[in-house]
This record gives sequence, structure tokens and C-alpha cells, in this order.
Amino acid sequence: MMIHEITAQAGAHRKRMRVGRGESSGHGKTCGRGTKGSGARAGAMIKVGSEGGNLPLFRRLPKRGFNNNQFAQRFSIVNVSDLERHFDAGTTVDTTALINKGLVRDERYPVKVLGDGELTKQLTVVAGKFTKQAADKIVKAGGSIQSLELDRNKGKVDAKTGRFKSRKPASKKPEARSQKLKA
Repeated sequence: MMIHEITAQAGAHRKRMRVGRGESSGHGKTCGRGTKGSGARAGAMIKVGSEGGNLPLFRRLPKRGFNNNQFAQRFSIVNVSDLERHFDAGTTVDTTALINKGLVRDERYPVKVLGDGELTKQLTVVAGKFTKQAADKIVKAGGSIQSLELDRNKGKVDAKTGRFKSRKPASKKPEARSQKLKA
């Protein structure tokens, strides 16, 4: 095959549709938008799932099931190979160090160290969780691990009562009628 024999892949570059160029083009007058209606107007946007007057499918079907997604524990993931690449021997690796190196974006989520890659440097790693492989590799390299205690209910429990805070603000109890009359 020679360089002059190489051609563009068939159908890779389609010509744009030139609308409003006369009736004989097939895309004249209404330019393929039909006659009247919201689809013919500029800036028209039909909502996803709209069925033009019919009750949408997602409203016709019954509600079923439950999803535990809102209760999931989310982590910022870091691999052992990332620690090897970004940190010098003898350093302490914690959330702030990982954020400074750009390995973790959000300090709201605890860090979980995974065991992908190799580690030869002696590091002190402070994280929320470690996989068994990651912990073995860090200790084998002469380093140490410190697991932080994960508090999944942080900010959700009232310090005074020890109960979960209500999502709704507590309504004030109405005063007894006898107390109103005395005052």
C-alpha cells in the first residue's frame, strides 16, 4: 500500500444538511421540521419521556422496590502504585498529603488504599480503610499503617441526646390553654 492509495473511511465525513434552499432540495420551506407545533419553533426542547399528551411511561408503571444508595459509604481510592510514584521514603501519607499531590480531590470522603502495584519505600500511611493486599505490601516494605475510625453517622447524631437528628425541624408544642389564660 502506498501513501497515495490511502483514502478516507467511507461515511466518516458526512456533509451537513443545507436547509431552506428551495423545495427541490427536499429540505426547503419548513426545513424538515414539519408544520407548526413546538418542534417547528426555535429553541424547542421536548422533555425526555414526553409522549405528547399521553401519560408518560414512567408514571404509568407502579413504584417498586427500595434503593440503599443514599446509605452507601463512599471512599476516595488510592492505589499502592500511586504511593510509590508520588511519595519519598519515610514520609507520612495522610489525606492532606494526598490532596496536595492531587491524588485525592475531596477530603469529605475517607481514603481507601487498594493493593494494585508494588511498593518498595517505607511509608507511614494513615487512611480510612486498607485492603488486605495493600496492608501486606505496606508492612512488607517496612512501613506502617494507621486506620482511622470511620464515623458513618458523623453530624447525624445529636451530641446531647445521642439520638439521630430529625430531618424536619422540631415543631413547637402549643402551650396549654390554662397557661395562656393565667398569663
